[in-house]
Amino acid sequence: MSKAGAAGPGEMPAPGRPELSGLRRAAGAEWGPLLRTVRSSLVTARLRAIPVTLTAVSLTLVFQFVQNQDWGYRTVQDIGAVQAWEHLWVALLRTPLSLFVPALDLPVWGALAQILVVFGIAEICVGWRQTLLVAYVATLAGTMYARIGIWIGPVSPIGLPDSDKYVIDTGPSAAVVGLAVFVCWRYRAWFTCAAVAVAMVVEVVSIKNNLAGKEHVAAVLAVLVLSALWEVWRPGEPRDAWRVSGWGRPR
Repeated sequence: MSKAGAAGPGEMPAPGRPELSGLRRAAGAEWGPLLRTVRSSLVTARLRAIPVTLTAVSLTLVFQFVQNQDWGYRTVQDIGAVQAWEHLWVALLRTPLSLFVPALDLPVWGALAQILVVFGIAEICVGWRQTLLVAYVATLAGTMYARIGIWIGPVSPIGLPDSDKYVIDTGPSAAVVGLAVFVCWRYRAWFTCAAVAVAMVVEVVSIKNNLAGKEHVAAVLAVLVLSALWEVWRPGEPRDAWRVSGWGRPR
């Protein structure tokens, strides 16, 4: 005798819950192509697939160690800390390294985990050149917004108080948010892309209405514009080509 609930001879197995099947299909459509690309690269190349990401993690760890030393804090500030009161050319020179200077008031392990996961996925999925380009664009957007926001002033919801010109710009987080949006756009993970963008707006409205939160929104907007320009710039490329197994990472 068969166990209770098991399909007997000639009987059809009980169908799964339709809502779970629908969720699995939705998750597969949303993240399937991206996860297949990441899994394939990590299986074949392992850590060799993310050399730039590992370098970024190491650089962030070094900056964290050095800036917490009495002898190193000033050095890190001079080469990687961006504030809106400084000359623009100084900020532009420091912006590339500012991507890897973690905030002093936040746990460094959170920043390292974000860089490892998001930079790693981006490097595999869109290549290291586009990863660095998008990370820089997102960070630069935050840097420029800080100056514009202070010029607008606190009278506007998108403005900033004058005291924020002495606040250090967001470090890796703007780049992480921008890369998440860019990769989701490229792989047509529309729900996740929208969720990241909405989360950044909610962060400003309900949680962290400060320079860092608004810089995250600026980073998202800049990357959305960059993604839209990408669609126009490469009209001849099959837009869903990278979703087909075997095409490899998009460029």
